[in-house]
Amino acid sequence: MSVRRLDPAQPASFEFSSENLDWAKQQIAKYPEGRQWAAVIPLLWRAQEQHDYWLPEPAIRYVAELLDMPYIRVYEVATFYTMFNLSPVGKYHIQLCGTTPCMLRGAEGLKAVCEKVIGPVGTTSMDGLFSWVEVECLGACVNAPMVQINNDYFEDLSPDIFESLLEKLRTGVGVKPGPQTNRQYSAPASGPRTLTTLDR
Repeated sequence: MSVRRLDPAQPASFEFSSENLDWAKQQIAKYPEGRQWAAVIPLLWRAQEQHDYWLPEPAIRYVAELLDMPYIRVYEVATFYTMFNLSPVGKYHIQLCGTTPCMLRGAEGLKAVCEKVIGPVGTTSMDGLFSWVEVECLGACVNAPMVQINNDYFEDLSPDIFESLLEKLRTGVGVKPGPQTNRQYSAPASGPRTLTTLDR
């Protein structure tokens, strides 16, 4: 795993919105006295969502103070897990799965679309709309190849479908998460193979 560092350009401060602070207090209350540190990942995740899908240093410090947790421990969590973006990302941040099932089913074609539409891995498009990274398994292997865009999964992609999806996002057209073919959720792509009728 490569070394992950905080972005050199940081905001002056961070604090949760009142709604997110109420939510954070509910998360912390789920844990027994003395175990509040267990809420660190959900709180960092919420901080990232609030801050345009990237986690600034003041947010790491804020979460540490909220949990009465040593700053270095929160920093270690934030820099270890790749789900936390340590630099600004596009409005639509794409995580492209490059693990074996997705690779075998066409992830290289999706990667080529990202390079064509957005630029090299780890960059943000000139208009600020898109950024992308390649990640390890996102757990939707049966619907490979797939990407995660912000909080949503888009599955059963081909390069053409994926490029069309990005164009819809660019122009503000609504897109539906999940399989991008006629597949029902994670059912076999070829259709039902068992229990095709209710007759016995």
